[in-house]
Amino acid sequence: MNPDSATLWRAPRWALAILLAGLATVGPFSIDTYLPAFSGIAAALNATPVQMQQTLSSYLLGFAVMNLFHGALSDSFGRRPVVLTGMAVFTLASLGCALADSIGQLVFWRTVQGMSAGAGVVVSRAIIRDMFPPAEAQRVMSQVTIFFGVAPAVAPMVGGFLFVHADWHSIFWFLVLVGAVLLVANWRLLPETLHKDQAQPFHPVSLLRGYRQMCSSRRFLLLVLASGIPFNGMFLYVLAAPVFLGEHLGLAPTQFFWFFCFTIGGIMSGAWLSGRLAGRIAPKRQIRHGFAIMLAVAVLNVALNLVLAPSVWWALPVIAVFSFGWSLMVPVVTLMVLDQNPERRGMASSLQAAIGSAANGLVAGVLVPLVMHSTLGLAVASLALMSVGLVAWLMIKRELS
Repeated sequence: MNPDSATLWRAPRWALAILLAGLATVGPFSIDTYLPAFSGIAAALNATPVQMQQTLSSYLLGFAVMNLFHGALSDSFGRRPVVLTGMAVFTLASLGCALADSIGQLVFWRTVQGMSAGAGVVVSRAIIRDMFPPAEAQRVMSQVTIFFGVAPAVAPMVGGFLFVHADWHSIFWFLVLVGAVLLVANWRLLPETLHKDQAQPFHPVSLLRGYRQMCSSRRFLLLVLASGIPFNGMFLYVLAAPVFLGEHLGLAPTQFFWFFCFTIGGIMSGAWLSGRLAGRIAPKRQIRHGFAIMLAVAVLNVALNLVLAPSVWWALPVIAVFSFGWSLMVPVVTLMVLDQNPERRGMASSLQAAIGSAANGLVAGVLVPLVMHSTLGLAVASLALMSVGLVAWLMIKRELS
């Protein structure tokens, strides 16, 4: 924690949480906003389905690769320069996407967009721990989690509205606006939270030593799995939404918002309660409550799919309760990840984000296409993903003080 943190931000804590939440949502928002326009972009640019998939996979590749470096750069040069550079490049890349007139140009600028978008996600976590002691950091992390969890659900609705009422270019013009607003806001408001005495040397040998130390730490890797993998137990339903909602639950596109309302409600209420519980109950106890809720509802989801026909009336509340359990525990585990390497919190956040984004990519590209045509398959996959995180937590919890 920065010893001068009390003098760096004098506005209310929630104001900093909003600023950091904006940074944290850039990545997921720019992934999902353009998905409803896939067919329109393909027709406009005369692109094949494989080429359109490249606009997503190239973004995810750039996002995952650069996630390894944003935090390490911020440990050496400061949080503020990395955030501002990332937002400037993201705005430029979004402009390139909006002006693209060929699929090759769109793939290129999507790659650049992905490489820059992760700066906000990674560095915002390190800033929180720079600024606040554990209980306060949990409260702020919970507030940020609300927006981070909401973004993947809201983004397709925003993109669909823009595509229907304008065209696909308007989606990327919207992301230009988002990037520009965040760039100006952070340039004017964001303080430098890395204390000069805590800066790390930027040298390849030093970086490799740090990554090797974290990757060889059993405790660090298990906490990363516990914090990141259960998210996909919920996120796979977002990725499979057109098939899950349209084919299985029989909802019209105009009714899809009910799914997002339930999901967002679960995330917001769980994150709110997580913040309220900060400092009141032991962190391990709160994590146990979150995993217990997810396990119970994931098993119930499988059981209901075995005995009942798919129905909106029980399927959506089940997903909402799962989301509640995830957002109840994830702020606490995320802070534990960062505190495993207090001298390199930026690098720890980088590696955590890189592993999480790699898992998201595998779920999106491999798992969802395999299971999305069966509600039972989706339920079993959700239980399996949650179980990976649960097993990781059970393996490590006794070693934590």
